[in-house]
Amino acid sequence: MKHLRLKSVAAVLLTSMALSAQAQAPTAPVAPAEKAYQAGDSSPVGDVPMVHSINPKAPTMTVAEFDAARKIYFERCAGCHGVLRKGATGKPLTPDITVAKGTDYLKVFIAYGSPAGMPNWQTSGELTEAQVDMMARYVQHEPPQPPEWSMADMKSTWKVAVQPKDRPTKKMNNYNIGNIFSTTLRDTGEIALIDGDTKQIINIIKTGYAVHISRTSASGRYLYVIGRDGRVNMIDMWMPKPDNVAEIRIGLEARSVDTSKYKGKEGDFTDKLVIAGAYWPPQFAIMKGDTLEPLKIVATRGMTVDTQEYHPEPRVASIVASHFKPEFIVNVKETGKTLMVNYSDVNALKITELGSARFLHDGGWDSTKRYFMVAANQSNKVGVIDAKEDKLAAIVDVGKIPHPGRGANFIHPKFGPVWATGHLGDETISLIGTDPVKHKAQAFKVVQTLKGQGGGALFIKSHPKSKHLYSDTPLNPDPKISQSVAVYDINNLDKGYTVLPIAEWAGLAADGGAQRVVQPEFNMNGDEVWFAVWSAKNKESALVVVDDKTLKLKAVIKDPRIITPTGHFNINNTQHDVY
Repeated sequence: MKHLRLKSVAAVLLTSMALSAQAQAPTAPVAPAEKAYQAGDSSPVGDVPMVHSINPKAPTMTVAEFDAARKIYFERCAGCHGVLRKGATGKPLTPDITVAKGTDYLKVFIAYGSPAGMPNWQTSGELTEAQVDMMARYVQHEPPQPPEWSMADMKSTWKVAVQPKDRPTKKMNNYNIGNIFSTTLRDTGEIALIDGDTKQIINIIKTGYAVHISRTSASGRYLYVIGRDGRVNMIDMWMPKPDNVAEIRIGLEARSVDTSKYKGKEGDFTDKLVIAGAYWPPQFAIMKGDTLEPLKIVATRGMTVDTQEYHPEPRVASIVASHFKPEFIVNVKETGKTLMVNYSDVNALKITELGSARFLHDGGWDSTKRYFMVAANQSNKVGVIDAKEDKLAAIVDVGKIPHPGRGANFIHPKFGPVWATGHLGDETISLIGTDPVKHKAQAFKVVQTLKGQGGGALFIKSHPKSKHLYSDTPLNPDPKISQSVAVYDINNLDKGYTVLPIAEWAGLAADGGAQRVVQPEFNMNGDEVWFAVWSAKNKESALVVVDDKTLKLKAVIKDPRIITPTGHFNINNTQHDVY
């Protein structure tokens, strides 16, 4: 009877919500791929002790209920609604809003979801009716705030396993370092270093949880990886068996790391500094490049670029190092700002603030490495940052929720140099002109829109030596699409795409789980493309290598230690920003 009453209330409230939405503005349905992306973006901050915050106007909760709800919130909701529930890609869920809605309304909303993107947590089986009731009460209480992360906190986690003076003075192994791949083993908190020549695992290295990216130092000697729990590991590629030499935790949740690359009239800064950005607390840290000793912390809290309202939780998304100046380019998600951080004097940082659009996420360089193309995903735009002039060159309208990874550069047969992004929210691929000199009419405009397999794309890739453009779709709800990739002939884009059945080629067990195919990555020579076939941690996964010239299967890499492989980065291509 209780469940029937809930369904009855749901019918009334959902009708009311629909009418209310129509009265305000039409809301486009959200693709299942987008829902999967938002719902899967859990926050490691959930395990951090926090204060039990009580709102006397909210329904009562026991301490046990509050702690259980807090855990669910950080696993399921924080990625979309923010740690402080101020709203990010999802709506704000602060008590001034939720108390007025009431428990019954919130229960229906959580249970059944909405066309605007809220997953149907109860009817999908993710949460029980009791958990939905608990969450409806939880969001009416004050959001508990995680602790800050200070210089003292950073230094307490800083470890140097091998001091610089004790490291090799020359390369002590026979590996072709440029063709080594760093592959994230998401759920084990490790990376696998894999020899791209022999396809053998060199070493499995302990890192933070769910390493988000791997970055190579300017010289190519060091590999830096950052876990979503804020842990940065520094790996010396010259050791007989490459391994950790230093580590630090720069925050409680993080995504991005890079190293200084500039060498010019202001000095030689190659390999001298490392920068890492945190989701929580909202800040970035600059460290010594040879030991990860923390030198400087800079907060990113501030005003948004559009309404110019204060935001307490502007997360640091992508970071890259300029090739034109001693600068790091720091993209701040919620405020929509790009910070040009001049590191020539760490004790007197000069920061140029550029405003583009919310919510800045990932991106990559154009082929000249002058223009950084950054996706403002919920604004459906790409900001073009001129690293030479320190200015915003353009804001480009693209498809729904651009998610390029680093994007893809190639020469379009008609429009010259272009940079490409796929999208989470629709099936399109946007090609943006990037040559304001020889192709001025097409510069920083969408010159062509390709049709892909479907929404749910995360990464797109090409290579200067390749005639192909690859796009994955790992979050598409159709297994045939999520387990394959689309390949385009750059010289004949109008003919559409060829589908490569990557998961089928992997030859995993029929009950092998999702087998999502993710992140095409070229080898050093640009004649192979590697894909991760990503299944659950209790299922077999694999890496699949494709011959770029023939589009035929070349190799399958299987090993019991390859557990939940997601991102993988070729050392040479990462070092030189080749994509």
